[in-house]
Amino acid sequence: MEAPLPSWLDPGLGTMKRAALWLVSEVGVGKTFTKEQLRAAFPGVSQVDRRMRDLRGFGWRIDTNREDATLDSHEQRFVEQGDPVWLPGRATRRAGTAAIGAGRRREVLAKDGNMCRSCGITPGELYDGTDEAAQLDIARREVVKPGGGRTTELVTECRRCRVGGRELVADLGEVIRAAAALSPSDRRVLEGWLDYDQREFTALDRLWSAYRSLPEESRAQLRSQLGAT
Repeated sequence: MEAPLPSWLDPGLGTMKRAALWLVSEVGVGKTFTKEQLRAAFPGVSQVDRRMRDLRGFGWRIDTNREDATLDSHEQRFVEQGDPVWLPGRATRRAGTAAIGAGRRREVLAKDGNMCRSCGITPGELYDGTDEAAQLDIARREVVKPGGGRTTELVTECRRCRVGGRELVADLGEVIRAAAALSPSDRRVLEGWLDYDQREFTALDRLWSAYRSLPEESRAQLRSQLGAT
């Protein structure tokens, strides 16, 4: 039988642990809450917002409208419970999950050309066919190195790509092997893209991307329209 949860009202636990218990006890996984509700639950407690954000370093997933476009700017969603930080010895920050400071954020954005490294969109640029402007953020990406070791690196992504790529693992060794296997002509094309750090997509490239984004029923309709099998 599991031991009962400590009370989130216990001031001796510390703000982060109390915030975690408040999410579990008062909000519930999958439910939304507002900053006003959080602050009302912890009156007089300074930086309660920051302490709740610290939970992300322990595997807790708390989405804002940057990750979930259905949320309003004042809303957050408790998506997934991580480590039970209220237990003894469980509130030690995981390696590689230190908060990303403003200076480091600017450095990563500059090195990534101030664009999403997944889709190439820039801040404020509208997504095709929408009135939604892109917002860039810094994501942590697990990378498999050529020797098989793994590390976590920072990369610039827009909100859309970041949400869709949470579980993505980059395999650098596989990319290096694939590049080495290119024909000389294809390798020269790739080297040109690398020199300019960008690729110009043709109308055909954009059409293929649009096709791949369609649901299967619509993809089948397009194939039928074009007489493709």
